[in-house]
Amino acid sequence: MEQRGDGARRVSTGKRGEAGARGRTTVADGVVAKIAGLAARDVVGVHAMGGGMSRTFGAVRDRVPGGGGDRSVTRGVKAEVGEVQTALDLEIVVDYGVAIMDVARSVRENVVRAVERMTGLEVVEVNIAVSDVKLPDEPDDDEEEQPRIQ
Repeated sequence: MEQRGDGARRVSTGKRGEAGARGRTTVADGVVAKIAGLAARDVVGVHAMGGGMSRTFGAVRDRVPGGGGDRSVTRGVKAEVGEVQTALDLEIVVDYGVAIMDVARSVRENVVRAVERMTGLEVVEVNIAVSDVKLPDEPDDDEEEQPRIQ
């Protein structure tokens, strides 16, 4: 595996002799994390990604101009990319009343399908940690009090 300074790793792109093998393609960990984060959020029953503290800090960072709003896409996702394989760790918050094992299975299937289709990497594992349950009467972390002065 070839690691570059920007977090990207070498990904094989075909067999010798094929036109696609005349060069190499790299996929950064962050690219895989974004794909996985978006795919996980698409599953019904997933309320949010990340643990309580990461969501709180992320909500604050998202409100600061230039604070890296795209980081919310990868919140709760850790990707390790090798030459031809990737492994993912996801931390999710589920909605109250859903079957957690069914949601986890759906998240895993959706993430594997999206990452493999978009990157060509084999997803060897998707570990899912359910860190919280969103109760119907709980306010969202993003629904904090609005400032009185605008």
